[in-house]
Amino acid sequence: MTPSIILFFSVAALLSVLLALMVILPWFKAKKANDNQLLALNVQVFETRIAELLADKQAGKIDDVAFDAYQAELKRQLIAAQTYQQSYPAVSKKSRIIVMVWIPILAILAYLMTSDRTSVFKLWTAQDTVGQIADDLLTGKLDTPPDWAKKDSIALISAMQTNVYQHAYDPNRWMRLSELFLALDAQPQAVEALARAYRLNPTDSQIAMTYAQTSFFANNGILDNTAKNAVLEILKTTPDHEGALMMMAMGEMRAGNLDAAKAWIARLRTHVAKKSGDRSQALQSLDELTAKINEQEQKIKQGVVISVFVDKSLLAEMQKTDTLFVSISDSQGGAPYAVKKLSANELTSGKLNVSLSDLDAMMPEHTLSAAQNAGKELIVRAHISKSGTAATQKGDLLASPIVIGKKQQTAELNINQVAP
Repeated sequence: MTPSIILFFSVAALLSVLLALMVILPWFKAKKANDNQLLALNVQVFETRIAELLADKQAGKIDDVAFDAYQAELKRQLIAAQTYQQSYPAVSKKSRIIVMVWIPILAILAYLMTSDRTSVFKLWTAQDTVGQIADDLLTGKLDTPPDWAKKDSIALISAMQTNVYQHAYDPNRWMRLSELFLALDAQPQAVEALARAYRLNPTDSQIAMTYAQTSFFANNGILDNTAKNAVLEILKTTPDHEGALMMMAMGEMRAGNLDAAKAWIARLRTHVAKKSGDRSQALQSLDELTAKINEQEQKIKQGVVISVFVDKSLLAEMQKTDTLFVSISDSQGGAPYAVKKLSANELTSGKLNVSLSDLDAMMPEHTLSAAQNAGKELIVRAHISKSGTAATQKGDLLASPIVIGKKQQTAELNINQVAP
C-alpha cells in the first residue's frame, strides 16, 4: 500500500473510533436518582395548612367532618407531589465493545460497497509513485520521463493531469499538458488545454501562437474567432511576426477571404524581402502561394455562392459545438459534387455566405464544374448537425433543399426546420 492509501485508511479509522466513542459516551455516566427539590417545601406548606385547619376547627369555623375532608385532600396532594428514585441497569462492557468495533467496520463497508473505489486507489498510487516525475515534466525540470516511469504511461498521464488541476492558474503547466495530449493525438483536449493557458496569460506570444496553430489544424483548417484574435494580438505587439502573418494568410485563405489572404501574404513578403541573406526560396514559396490563391479565385468565380439563413426561432437551438454542412449534389442522388463543413458558430448573426466550387470537391474527378457542363440537375442542401456528422439525425436543424439551374451562381437557403 502506498503512503496516501495508508494515511487515508488511518484517518478514516480514527474518525470511526471517535464516532463510536461519541455514541457510547453517555453509557459511561451513571444514572442518578431524580431529586425532588420541592419535597421539603411541600411538607412545610402541608404543615402550615394543617395548623390553619386546626385553628379553624378550634375557632368553630369548621366541623370535624370538614376538617377530616380537608386534611385528607392535603395528604393526597402531598403524596402526588413526591417523586421516587428510578434505577437503571448499567450497560455491560461487552455491549460497549461491540458498538466500538462495529461502527468502524460498518463505516468501512459502507465506503467500499457504495461504489467502486479502484480508480481512486490507482490515482493515489500514481501520485505517490510518479507524482514528482509529473511535476518535474510540467515545470520543465525534465524533458523526458525516466524509463521506469514510462512503463506505466497511464499512471504518469493521470498524475500529470492531477498536477495541472492542482496548479490550475499556471499557464505553463497547461501548455505542457497540451504537448502530452498532442503526443497522444488527442487534439480536442490539447486545444482546450492551450485555450486555458492562453486565457491565463494572453500576452505570451508563444502560448498564443501555439494555441492558434493547434486550433487551426484541429478544426480542419478553420481559424475560429478566438484563435484569430490571439494572432491579431501578437501582430499588435510584433507586426512582423512571420508565424502570425502566415497563420492569418492561411486562415483567410481557408475561410474563402482570398483578398485578405493575399494582403497578408504581401505584407509577409515585404518583411521577408527586407531581411538580409538569401531569401529567394522563401519568396518563391510566397509567390507560389499567391498564384494558388489566384487560381482558387478563378474556380470560385465559376462556383455557386449560397446565402444560408437561420430562422430567428431556431437561433436559440444552436450550440457552439454544432456543425454546418452545405452541399451541392445530383438530384438523382450520389456523393455531393461540393461540400463544406463549417462551425455553426459562424451563423450566430443569422446569415452566412458560403462559396462552393471545384475546390470543395470530395473527389478530383467528381467536380461541380463537370456536373454543370454535363447539364446535371443540381440540388443545394444545408443543415446544422448536433453530432458533427454529415448524415442528418433527429434534432438537427434543416433547410428545404432547392434546385439550381446550370448557370446559376447564387442561391438562398433558410434553415427553419427541426429533423424529426
